[in-house]
Order: sequence, then C-alpha cells, then structure tokens
Amino acid sequence: MPSTTDEWIEIEKGFRDNFPHAIGAIDGKHVVIKCPDHTGSEYYNYKRTFSIVLLAVVDSKYRFIFCDIGSQGRISDGGILRNSVLWKNICENKMNFPPPCPLPGLNVDLPYVFLGDGAFALSENLMKPYPFDHKLNTPKRIFNETLSRSRVLSENTFGILTSRFRFFKKPNELMPEKVTQLTMTCVLLHNFLMKSSSSKNIYNPSGTLDKYDNGVFIEGAWRQEVPQNCAIRCVPHIARRSPISATKIRDNFTEYFVNLRNK
Repeated sequence: MPSTTDEWIEIEKGFRDNFPHAIGAIDGKHVVIKCPDHTGSEYYNYKRTFSIVLLAVVDSKYRFIFCDIGSQGRISDGGILRNSVLWKNICENKMNFPPPCPLPGLNVDLPYVFLGDGAFALSENLMKPYPFDHKLNTPKRIFNETLSRSRVLSENTFGILTSRFRFFKKPNELMPEKVTQLTMTCVLLHNFLMKSSSSKNIYNPSGTLDKYDNGVFIEGAWRQEVPQNCAIRCVPHIARRSPISATKIRDNFTEYFVNLRNK
C-alpha cells in the first residue's frame, strides 16, 4: 500500500479522467468454505453459507494495494473495514493522503477518497452511491454513473482472480486458516502476473474485462469463465445513516460532475 503522498497521487492519476481525487476502489467478497468444526454461527453469512471475507482496495491497473483476509462471514463489509488496520490508520491520520484541495470550478476543498458500494458506510474518505434509483440526467444519477465507471475496476480485479485460479471455482473444504493463506497467495500471484510484462497479456488477454463504451456497459469474458456457484460471492448492501460532513462531500463531488457534464 502507498506510504507517501506522491505514491497516492500516482494512483489517483489512474482515476483522474473519470473520478478525480479517487485513490482506489474498495470492495469485499465472501470466500465460501465448509462449516468449520466447533465454530457455531461465526462463519455463517446472510446467504446461508459459511465463509471468510476478503476485503480489498485496488488501483486503476487492476492490482490489489490492500487486503484484509480471514474475518468471519457473519461480519459485514463495513464491520470488516472498521476493524481493519486500513481504517485504524485513516482515523489516526497515518495514511499520508494528499491534503484536500478544490476541483476546477469549485471553491471548497475536497479530500482524496476510496470508492465503495452500498455495503460500506459513507465517510469523509469513502464515497458510495446515492441509494435508490434516480431519473436519467439528474445530479444523483450522474454521480452514481460516474462512481460506477470507476468501481468497475474492483469487479474486474475480483473477476480476473476468480476466473484464473481454480481454487475459487467452487466452495472448498479446507479450514479457514488454510483458505486465508491460499487466498493471500492467489492475490500475490495476481499482482505479480499483472505487473510482469511477459505474462500480463496471457493472464489478462484482450476482452477479459468489463468496460463502458459511450456510457454502455459491456461485460468482459471473465464472467463466462466464473461458475455460478463459485467460492467468491458478493456481500449485501446495508442502509446506514451517513455523517453530515460526508454527505456534504458527496454533494460537492456531485456538483463538480454535473458542471462537467453541462460544459
């Protein structure tokens, strides 16, 4: 994970054309396992399976820059995040994020943020979509569409991981500790293969990824390679009351995107 302001800026450059000040897309998935002995409902999740949770932040190059692996499936994404070293360092101001600054056309400072979905709580450093459906070309719809175009990065990253490693093709019967170790191994191998110039195009050939073409969503080939009952599955969206400060930040981003579209 980046440790300096300059390193965060390098990641932000990959998001800047679509969502400036974004420094990563955050997501979580259940990795389904058999019920561990003598654990009761600790690993029992909302889909009535047993799992550990893989919480991750990815950059614009489909690489993992942070992972928290192994929490019990009964805990939500938001709970995993609040208990993670990532959130602890954010709260203690140890991340060395670039300082807040205005976007063109705005006179208010906006922080650098992670992009999440409805499974997370809105905060000053984590933006998520407005809840519910909104009419075409309304401000909230514009914000949600902009965020979605950047968050497709995390779906693609998990999609590549799941489609390439047979370990994730179906639920497995290993103990949680082993599943955690093997999941981290796959994450590290994924990053290595995505960085290697000799293997990247073999590991991630053209047409693999989801993309947007003139606003139209086009599914990537990885979706055809992931079985319906694979081991990696989505987490639920949970309604939460957002802090006023975080709500205002999201509204300011919305104003920026609306102004940009109206130019």
